[in-house]
Amino acid sequence: MRVIFLVLAALFLTTGCMNNSTMGSSAPTTYIDDTVLEAKVKTAMISNRGLEGFSIHVNAHNGVVQLSGFVDNDVTKQLAGQIANSVDGVNEVVNNLIVSP
Repeated sequence: MRVIFLVLAALFLTTGCMNNSTMGSSAPTTYIDDTVLEAKVKTAMISNRGLEGFSIHVNAHNGVVQLSGFVDNDVTKQLAGQIANSVDGVNEVVNNLIVSP
């Protein structure tokens, strides 16, 4: 039991010494920022009446927001892209929404 505790303590202490430069783009702050950005975009879309009833998926990575899912027409697709682009912190929008036939 004591050996397991010492191994876990050693792992904890060595991983605590990592800084963001060694962790690359998967740093915890980046992940949190991306999650917050996704939430902001989703909130903006939910509050827009023109996008009610659509299942639009939002993914963010380093300020780039990707939209995916299905919408009824090109106007709705453009509206979703404009709303996402208007959110503070969004640097680019990749609009992969598909217009259903």
